[in-house]
Amino acid sequence: MKASLSNALILCAAVGLASPAYPKPAKYEIDPEHFAVGFLVHHVGYSKVLGMFRKAAGTYVFDEETGALSSVKIVVDTASVFTNYQKRDDHLKSADFLNATEFPKMTFTADGARRTGDRTFVIEGRLELLGRTNPMTLEATWNKSAEYAFSTSLFGGKQYRMGVSARGSFKRSAFGMKYGVDNGWVGDDVELIIEFEARRE
Repeated sequence: MKASLSNALILCAAVGLASPAYPKPAKYEIDPEHFAVGFLVHHVGYSKVLGMFRKAAGTYVFDEETGALSSVKIVVDTASVFTNYQKRDDHLKSADFLNATEFPKMTFTADGARRTGDRTFVIEGRLELLGRTNPMTLEATWNKSAEYAFSTSLFGGKQYRMGVSARGSFKRSAFGMKYGVDNGWVGDDVELIIEFEARRE
């Protein structure tokens, strides 16, 4: 009996060691200190203007074992737009473009994602901008998940983090932002560049 009990305990221990200790689905909060939301838009066909939003926040739920992603929400402060030229930034905040006074937030949400590879996903969600909501898709790469090697001023302490790169695009005219579209001054297509690190709660 004692031998059988000992063998059972050894077997349980061996199984525990062999199986990776994946967490259950967990909520992640994006670290604003390591969060970049950039964009590219054609200017009169000569080149693309590279800009970014300096303030953004986001959360989501992720199961590292199954790759299931849910409850995605990214909120961007439209008044934080920056293109390294004050006059252009002021114009982008105006009613011709982002109308940041009346619509201070741009929000992307998604209920889930489709896994396309070991670390790649297609996230079909919704973008809310200027009071309108339209479908938008992000293609995301799960870069890394591990115990964080650095302390941060925002969260502090020992953390488990996930790093993600995502890309997407939308037509601004679909949201009523039509300035410069017909005459070709400003491109209609907005390419999005999203890079972030998120802390597992």
